[in-house]
Amino acid sequence: MFTKQSLATLLGGLSLALAQTSSQEYPPLAEILAKQASVQPYSPVSNVKGLAFNRFVNIWLENTDFDVAASNSHLAALASQGLLLKNFWAVTHPSEPNYCASAGGDTFGMDNDDFHQLPANISTIADLFDTKNIAWGEYQEAIPYPGYQGYRYPESGANDYVRKHNPLILYDSVTSDAVRLRQIKNFTTFYDDLAHHRLPQYMFITPNMTNDGHDTDITVSGAWTYDFLTSLLENEYFTNDTLIMLTFDETDTYTIGNNVFTFLLGGALPDTLRGTTDDTFYTHYSVIASLSANWGLPSLGRWDCGANLFSWLAEKTGYVNYEVDTSNLFMNETHWGPLSEDDYSEYYAGWPVPVTEGECSAGNDVLDKVKQTWGSLTATFNYTAPFPYDSRSGNNVGVKYSRTLKDGKVEEGVSE
Repeated sequence: MFTKQSLATLLGGLSLALAQTSSQEYPPLAEILAKQASVQPYSPVSNVKGLAFNRFVNIWLENTDFDVAASNSHLAALASQGLLLKNFWAVTHPSEPNYCASAGGDTFGMDNDDFHQLPANISTIADLFDTKNIAWGEYQEAIPYPGYQGYRYPESGANDYVRKHNPLILYDSVTSDAVRLRQIKNFTTFYDDLAHHRLPQYMFITPNMTNDGHDTDITVSGAWTYDFLTSLLENEYFTNDTLIMLTFDETDTYTIGNNVFTFLLGGALPDTLRGTTDDTFYTHYSVIASLSANWGLPSLGRWDCGANLFSWLAEKTGYVNYEVDTSNLFMNETHWGPLSEDDYSEYYAGWPVPVTEGECSAGNDVLDKVKQTWGSLTATFNYTAPFPYDSRSGNNVGVKYSRTLKDGKVEEGVSE
């Protein structure tokens, strides 16, 4: 006779057996229902002290120009309590390559929102966190069960959950690991983890296609964000030593610079920065670099390697950020690569090679796994630059950047 404990053990075993990489864009409903009943979420916890914060919460909304987002009363009210990053940039269009970049440090030429599976030799932030056993998790609103890999859910009708807004599910190095898959969970599990103090130290939160503004507008996404965060900001367990970032995947207008409305909140934000603005140049890659600097993690050796760090974190590490002349910068396209459809970038079959030698902006070496996989090859791009560019396609070329080091030496560069 099964006890509750033995039944839970059995279900956990089923979860591990069922979790593996899948190429099915639209799994049969019977399979989805079966996994809803058997695949259990995994909620690891850790307490690795960081230099400037102990938990990072990454929340993304959709497709909104900076001025439109800034004029929303709900977002403005939240931003006034924190630090507004006025010079934070998405890295390309459309949505999916930005989400992809947030986890892997590159777009790999992606210029579309298709069903993608990046090979297992491409490392992600999950590999960085695992070097110090830092617990991570994703919370995807309306995902039907932990680690669901389908293109969307439900598979017909109005949009709700979509794979293209789920960064780590795109990578086979995550989906081939049964435990990692179960760390990609829904909002029900988020509130359960919150109540039982099981939140990870890094989390990526994606609202559904209504609440993130993709299928609605900034009025809806702004109101959702305000309702979601106001109660959480009063929860000591959630907010203490926590840095919360609210940003957008991209602008809605493709012909303007891809500068997106972004602000930081939470108990880890220094009091002197609350209610202020920061003009430092940042990109989605700056988040990976800042996470590495905060916890002393290695770099992926891709565009995170040269990315600027959050300014007060940079001061703590001694790193000097670059000033970037954005008057000639748009960040509206990506470099060539194997995930291109020859739309906003050029198709090329080879996977870009990361840098494997030297220090990156976080002050650390490149991940050993990256060096082992790619160390015999020459880096494809200048990944030590503070923004992505590609001389072959002319993407983001002709942009000047410079910094003055503490010894007075001036370093200058131009993307060409």
